[in-house]
Amino acid sequence: MGFAVPYVVEEVFGVSKAVIGVVHLPPLPGSPSYSGEDLNAIVERALRDAKALEEGGVDGVLIENFWDLPYRKPPVEPSTVACMSVVALEISRSTSLPLGVNVLRNDALASIAIAKAVGGRFIRVNVYAEVAVTDQGVIEPVAHQVQVAKKLYYAGGVKVFADVNVKHASPLATRPLEDVAEEAVSRGLADAVIVTGPKTGEPPRLDDLHRVKARVKESSVIVGSGCTPENAADLLACADAVIVGTYFKEGGMKSPVSKVKVERLVSKVREIRSKLK
Repeated sequence: MGFAVPYVVEEVFGVSKAVIGVVHLPPLPGSPSYSGEDLNAIVERALRDAKALEEGGVDGVLIENFWDLPYRKPPVEPSTVACMSVVALEISRSTSLPLGVNVLRNDALASIAIAKAVGGRFIRVNVYAEVAVTDQGVIEPVAHQVQVAKKLYYAGGVKVFADVNVKHASPLATRPLEDVAEEAVSRGLADAVIVTGPKTGEPPRLDDLHRVKARVKESSVIVGSGCTPENAADLLACADAVIVGTYFKEGGMKSPVSKVKVERLVSKVREIRSKLK
């Protein structure tokens, strides 16, 4: 299969086969895991990771309240939105990278609001056009609410990247993955769909990826977990971008982003990009 050059990826990131690095925020005020850490210290940690991602060559950055364990169903605490807005604004001021927001678990309206406030370019929505059974309970789709919010907030420029059969969850109804992806785009108006493995750090099955891309040919398909230098060529033979968090950590998920590991993966992806020319 040849390499596709989708409009949305190039519009947001300025390149095809984009690498989107993740900044995993430590527990924030309002989370049961919050330790009382000063917000300035949280901001500095996030900025260090964002700078390592930028200097390593990624094409975009996504911030997540990853360590706000255990997650709650939306809406999240107001303190979560406030703190993520502060962090996101500092990252947007300190880097030139297109910024995305993912408020876990699935508070897409908060994500839209933060992105609008800080000049973010995209959001990630884990449960967008299907019902998912998760460790937070049953989470319902939010496509309608997201599209209405985009209108109300004048946030039309914020793109929606929607997971299908997201990791750490099971769909309530068993349907072909490609059907869910098609409806996320055609009926839910998502700008791109994200395909993941079953849990954090695990890649999607190549067959799943190819079936989704074959069905939504005119839309961007993004890998949402498990990309490494070893499998990047296989994944990007079909996908239009990758979201990378786990691989960029040197000593486990709680470690800082390793600039060396970022450079290693980005170098591989640039080789893949060169085949497009």
